[in-house]
Amino acid sequence: MNKYEMMFIVKATMEADVIKKTADNIKKVVTDNKGKVSEVKEMGERKLAYPIKNEINGYYFVIELEASKEAVKEIDRKTSIDENVLRHIIIKLDEE
Repeated sequence: MNKYEMMFIVKATMEADVIKKTADNIKKVVTDNKGKVSEVKEMGERKLAYPIKNEINGYYFVIELEASKEAVKEIDRKTSIDENVLRHIIIKLDEE
């Protein structure tokens, strides 16, 4: 399994519990695909550089995880489908 870092932006116009549930759903996708979440950082609400889907603010999260390549593809696919997620990116971390 490789180490990855995933950043995603959730719509800030939603209720706080829906924002938290969206982040929990993404963590569940990781664990359902035999991955492991090592750290979750809530970066909070920030103004976007440009409007995305008519949203001007977003709630940022950063997750460090360990997963296989196939699991990362599935995580990417399911995150792309989620309407509450404005943007996401998954980066493979260097081996130390």
